[in-house]
Amino acid sequence: MDHLQKLESKSIYILREAYYHIENLGMLWSVGKDSTVLAYLCRKAFFGHVPFPLIHIDTGFKIPEMISFRDKLALEWGLAMIYGQNEAILKEKRTFPDKTVSCLECCKKLKTEALKQMIDGTSKRYKLNHSTKQYDEDSNQTPFNGLIVGIRADEEGSRSKERYFSVRNSNNSWNFEAQLPEFWGQFNTEFPRASHVRVHPLLDWRELDIWQYIRREQIPVSSLYFDRGDGKRYRSLGCGPCTQPICSKARNPDEIIEELKSGQLAHVAERSGRGQDKEDRGGLETLRKEGYM
Repeated sequence: MDHLQKLESKSIYILREAYYHIENLGMLWSVGKDSTVLAYLCRKAFFGHVPFPLIHIDTGFKIPEMISFRDKLALEWGLAMIYGQNEAILKEKRTFPDKTVSCLECCKKLKTEALKQMIDGTSKRYKLNHSTKQYDEDSNQTPFNGLIVGIRADEEGSRSKERYFSVRNSNNSWNFEAQLPEFWGQFNTEFPRASHVRVHPLLDWRELDIWQYIRREQIPVSSLYFDRGDGKRYRSLGCGPCTQPICSKARNPDEIIEELKSGQLAHVAERSGRGQDKEDRGGLETLRKEGYM
């Protein structure tokens, strides 16, 4: 096995373990490259079928191309796709783009709190109807006991403290100091009652691995990752008002891989263009302790 095959095999094993041990499982799909690779791995793990819903937390401020890519791929891959929003906060305009709260507080309201509501089944869920290609309000409000998430340990500091199987309490709060160790490929799959579990099959992957795997498997990703003629592209995707493109002429995975190996991005943090990281001095630990991705 080469390096990518080993990563793929381990991720598929973790996905199957999660499905076996956790009832009412879902997968978070941010529509970024990492979670799109994760959705692809889910299809491989379950022989072309993803046996749990993909969940998107729509802040209402995502870059429009992200939403169109989400729906196009969900239809092509036959995914059970649902999304949710913190509708009350959006209606009251208590957001960063409305200039009423900070970027970090906006993330807490539109991402962390919206995610908790989706997990608990206390907010509306909208499900993609593959016949009409529209979203209908979902009558299923069953809480999710576990979520598969496409984070990587090399993305930023707090994510490097995660485990493959990470137990949260009933409020989705995370205490990284209380996590059990995972030695020699032995994963903790026995969870206390009333706990919520996050599963991280991509934890060992690096940004370079992701792009090399995208190239090898020819996985579709959002066009926002590539230069479309203006010498700019996105390296990390988020809300439009809080995410800035970088100067780059990379037009395909080959050119991005070259930038990561020896070019201008070799020593630049991946999330350097994300507003909430700058406001929180480069880390998301506070948000993540409260339930953020």
